[in-house]
Amino acid sequence: MVIQEIRAFNRFYTNLIGALDYGRHLYTPYTLTESRVLYELAHSPRTDAADLRVELSLDAGYLSRLLGKFERDGLVERAPSREDGRRQRITLTGRGRQAATLLDERSREAVGTLVARVPAGERARFVEALRTVREALEHSRPAGSGEPVLREPAPGDLGWTVSRHGALYAAEYGWNSEFEGQVARIVADFAAGHDPRRERAWIAEVDGRPAGSVMCVRDEAPDTARLRVLLVEPEARGRGVGERLVRAVIDFAREAGYRDLVLWTNDVLTGARRIYERSGFTLVSEEPHHSFGADLVGQNWQLPLRDPEAVPG
Repeated sequence: MVIQEIRAFNRFYTNLIGALDYGRHLYTPYTLTESRVLYELAHSPRTDAADLRVELSLDAGYLSRLLGKFERDGLVERAPSREDGRRQRITLTGRGRQAATLLDERSREAVGTLVARVPAGERARFVEALRTVREALEHSRPAGSGEPVLREPAPGDLGWTVSRHGALYAAEYGWNSEFEGQVARIVADFAAGHDPRRERAWIAEVDGRPAGSVMCVRDEAPDTARLRVLLVEPEARGRGVGERLVRAVIDFAREAGYRDLVLWTNDVLTGARRIYERSGFTLVSEEPHHSFGADLVGQNWQLPLRDPEAVPG
């Protein structure tokens, strides 16, 4: 009965979302697979072809042909990875980003139309049912087998960001509720109103569970972005989660046109500081202070995002 119900639901849902003719369903020239690849390129810092293949479970030859088509259409550019010349880095062009944005908008509209069919009083139960299915299937996988995945915050994730900062920093450094209050204000300001073209937040997932967070927000200084609320859960450390979160901020800030990326941290956060150093940040100043119930040394770090020798135009 379980197998029959799952297969019946699969047939129902793929027909409902037009998966068999996805391009016509969303009025775009892209199939469901092509749309998913464009989405990953637009939303994930992992843009190597090998990472895409693993993340989407695609055949290497099929993915290569798909990327070749995108390249001929002017949607992507391919070049050797800066970290490993044996790997191929995939980057969306301006035209590619426009296509990904259009797909995202139409997909949101299509899902919004579906949700509108559900009575308002039933929507909480509807969302909980979806979450239950996803968690049940995720938990059926061997523990620790999943690769870190970055995504946009879903409802409840911003609250999770605040609570986990408060709990982890209290447990690991003895910081008091003053710190949690500061994180709450940062998150509340972001939630209350941010420019998605210039500001963004990410949640890292491992095995279907939140494992980290970070934000890129506009700083008070002109043409400057600020990295905020970087966090990695203890069980996810050592798996590259922090590096991926920081790289996501760097790539986004650079593409958004910022000149510099800055951050403030404390010297006791040695793991985070190592990530910043490996990512190219430079310590520009530090000052002792008493905050969060502890004597600390605050540090300001900076990463130039533009070549200072480049000539505009």
